[in-house]
This record gives sequence, structure tokens and C-alpha cells, in this order.
Amino acid sequence: MSSWVTRLIALAALVLACAVGARAAWVWQANTYEKQLAVQADDYGKQLAEMDRVYGLEREEAAAAALNQLAEQQDAHRALEARLQDQTKTHWKEMNDAQQAQARLRDRLATADLRLSVMVDAGTFAAQGCDGGLREAASAGGMVHGALHAQLDSAHAQRIVAITDEGDRGLIALQACQAYVRAVTQ
Repeated sequence: MSSWVTRLIALAALVLACAVGARAAWVWQANTYEKQLAVQADDYGKQLAEMDRVYGLEREEAAAAALNQLAEQQDAHRALEARLQDQTKTHWKEMNDAQQAQARLRDRLATADLRLSVMVDAGTFAAQGCDGGLREAASAGGMVHGALHAQLDSAHAQRIVAITDEGDRGLIALQACQAYVRAVTQ
């Protein structure tokens, strides 16, 4: 064989050996790289799973805190509603009592069981020279002994009682409103 065929065979064997070596190196490097990627992916997966778990715990804690706060607010709201309902009952009882008292007073005035009178200045009537049907009150329960009183007509007395009834109801309503505002703003 000639030397150039020998050289060609040697060159072919060398190229073949280089190709096989390169292929073996390529396969080895690919396996190593895949293993490294798998390890890194596994590490990233574990980190992501841990982050997801921590985030989930934080969300659960925040939700539990929000639910607790909501429950506290609902309890406070129920307590306020109960107080307001009690105040409303008290208000209506006071209003009903005042209306019943006014109705009794109107009935007593209508039946002449009770008469309203006003104190008058005796000097004014004496100066005019008339007594105008005035008489001295002889009641032991009166505040002013010996003062002159004029009895009011029943219709006038009932109008006065109606006015005081409206005033009493207005005062009771005002007190109820003030109690409501105090209860709501606490």
C-alpha cells in the first residue's frame, strides 16, 4: 500500500475518532446539562412551592383577621340596635304616658271635675272698680295664699291643655332624638 493510502486511512481513522469523541463529549455534556437543569428546576419548583405556601398562609391570616373584625362590627351593630330598640320602647312608653295624662286632664276639664284658673293682679281690678267675678282662693294646696284667681272657660282650658300636650310630645321627641344621637355617636 502506498503511503498516501495509509495516510488517508490514518486520517479517516483520526477523523472518525474525533467524531466519536466529539459525539461522546456532546452526549456527556448534554446529560450533565440536563441534570443541572433538572436540579435547578427542582430547586425553583421548591422555592415557588414555599413562596406559594407562605403567601397562602398570609392570605389565610388576613382573611381570618377580616372575619374577626367583621364579627366584632356585627356584634357592635347588634348591641347598638338593641340599645336603640330599648330607647324606642322607652320613648313610646313616655309618649303614651304623656298622652294618657293629657287625655285624663282633658276629660276632667270637660266634666268640670277640674277647673283651670289664673292668678290676677288684684290692684289692676281694684283700680277699675270691679271684681269681675274674682274670688280669693281658699285652697290649702295652693302656692300663693290669698291671691286672686280667675277661672278659665272650659274651651280655653282645653286649648291650653292641647298646646301643652303638643309641647310635652315635642320635648319627649327631642329627648328621644338626643338619646339616639348619643347612642349612635358612641
